[in-house]
Amino acid sequence: MIQTEALKSRLHGVITALVTPFRNGNVDFPALDNLIEWQLSEGIDGFVVCGTTGEAPTLCKEERIAIIRRAVEVVGGRVPVIAGTGTNDTRSTVAFTAEAASLGIDGVLIVTPYYNRPTQEGIFRHFEAVAENVETPIIIYNVPSRTGGDLGLPTLRRLAGLRGVVGLKDATGDLSRPLGVTNLLGDGFLQFSGHDATALGFCQAGGRGTISVISNVAPGLCAQMHKACFEGDIRQAQSIDRQLRPLFAALERETNPGPAKYGLHLLQRASPEVRLPLVEVMPETASALRDAFQEIAGKEAGDDIAIQPVV
Repeated sequence: MIQTEALKSRLHGVITALVTPFRNGNVDFPALDNLIEWQLSEGIDGFVVCGTTGEAPTLCKEERIAIIRRAVEVVGGRVPVIAGTGTNDTRSTVAFTAEAASLGIDGVLIVTPYYNRPTQEGIFRHFEAVAENVETPIIIYNVPSRTGGDLGLPTLRRLAGLRGVVGLKDATGDLSRPLGVTNLLGDGFLQFSGHDATALGFCQAGGRGTISVISNVAPGLCAQMHKACFEGDIRQAQSIDRQLRPLFAALERETNPGPAKYGLHLLQRASPEVRLPLVEVMPETASALRDAFQEIAGKEAGDDIAIQPVV
């Protein structure tokens, strides 16, 4: 039986789209363990592993399985662990999702098929095939900037009726969408922002939280912002959001997760290493990240939110 209601009750707030740390070309599992523990200590509400930020396209199957298994083990049920399992091949997506579901994860995040540019009917049938063949909750991931196609509301309505489909990660940055989806599907359908710069507005408009890149490097601030938002302290949430603005901008200067990994390098928490065809950040981006961290650390906004990078 698919545990959809259990996931719906637990999945909220800021979910870190976790980087995959590398060391000399290999997955750095000790660094992964330490990142997870640090994130949890800072108040993060969950993890997505092996997603876009986790460089899934450059991970072999054995590495993805090992990362998922390790994350589930280290987290130990303290927060939900979601695995990115989507590809642009339906058969491969079904097979890998089924395998990932056997590892103790709480659900999967599946991107709409990319590169092939399927029609809306093709998108529906892709997810239908997954839903009919796996036993785990499914979150749909709509990121037109990477896939080359948008997920239409009529298609989303059909997808929401599939077995196991519980929600959507929306990375469009369009703040009209959460209200539109709520009007279409009701409050029970989970919506998560996939665009940090508009995440606060998304949550105010009906979102359940954010599947976040910036929380890799500023987990405490992100957790506090979401907590303030959902407790109705909008002034505090907006104050933290303003503090994060320089970091939002710095992280978007180059392709994710290069800047996020360099930020973790500044914080002495992981190597900046990425896998080709991604490359380490340019000097200008590195400088912007240093400046953003220094600006955040220099502002007073309450207890336990200062970021102290190595510069």
